[in-house]
Amino acid sequence: MSGRTVPADFVRRAAVLAAGAGFDMAAPLSAAGIPPSVLGDDAGRITPEQLTRFTQAAWRLTDDELFGLGAAPVPRGTFRVVCLTLIHAPDLGTALERMADVIRVLPGLSRLDLEFGSETTVLHVDIPHRDRSVPPEIALAADQLLTDFILMLLHRFAAWLVGRRVKLASVRLPHPEPDATLARSYDAIFGVRVSFAAEHASIEFDNAILRAPLIQTEETLEEYLRESPNLLFSERDYDSTAAAQVRKVLERGSAGRVATAEDIAEMLSISAAHLRRLLRNEGTSLNQLREEVLRDAAISGLARGDSVDELSARLGFSEPSAFRRAFKRWTGTTPGAYR
Repeated sequence: MSGRTVPADFVRRAAVLAAGAGFDMAAPLSAAGIPPSVLGDDAGRITPEQLTRFTQAAWRLTDDELFGLGAAPVPRGTFRVVCLTLIHAPDLGTALERMADVIRVLPGLSRLDLEFGSETTVLHVDIPHRDRSVPPEIALAADQLLTDFILMLLHRFAAWLVGRRVKLASVRLPHPEPDATLARSYDAIFGVRVSFAAEHASIEFDNAILRAPLIQTEETLEEYLRESPNLLFSERDYDSTAAAQVRKVLERGSAGRVATAEDIAEMLSISAAHLRRLLRNEGTSLNQLREEVLRDAAISGLARGDSVDELSARLGFSEPSAFRRAFKRWTGTTPGAYR
């Protein structure tokens, strides 16, 4: 089975906003193998590999690590310089403090401020003000996209630095709350229920994780940067939620797909009733997770060039027509749209 897919919404917003800034995103979209039909579909999803190829192509096109979406250009290599200043920090808290200090003297980057509490620490993100010539609706959309990207980057990069899950106490976004499906995607990305319409963008850490030592080196950093942003989009932040554990079981080929709630509960050493309750508290269910795993495997297979007949058989459908109907239900479009 393949890993989790991601909403195409990020690429759609990035492509539209970059085009408004004068960049033609046709080449990055083509390099990523993302068809326009997928971007035009609210339920469209893509693989982390496609998102990575799009981002890398956009970097090459714009020579800007924010691919034309920031208040000012951020030259390629800036993130590497920031990382080198903190990679030898003794622990995560010190690394984040150094990152905040360095970013203050670099133009175009979002200011970071750490607010230390007795049990948790809040990392605030302040997007730079844009030129007043930018239409307000464009500025708002770009700020929202950059806020999403930066918070995701900070969270995943922190987990990579310490080599373990960084559980967040809260995530607050200044955006209006999106529809329920997209809101659940935000919750899945950050591993905690995301609050919208907040005064400022922020993520909140337990102070214990800030004392975790960094396990990465300059050598592993160079490898991380070469693959960037693949790990940002594909890693699940060492997730240990009930839903993540159930997904791992379901992703184990045919045996996982037919596992019952009782089978999975036994693997996790809990009762089936407790498993259902945990999943319900996380806003999901076994059937929903089973459908998501099949959907993600189907999208990943189509992106690799697998035929409908091959996928239908591999994913356990009785016939290709049943697979096509299920795919239309999952994504709102046909398998051919993902070719």
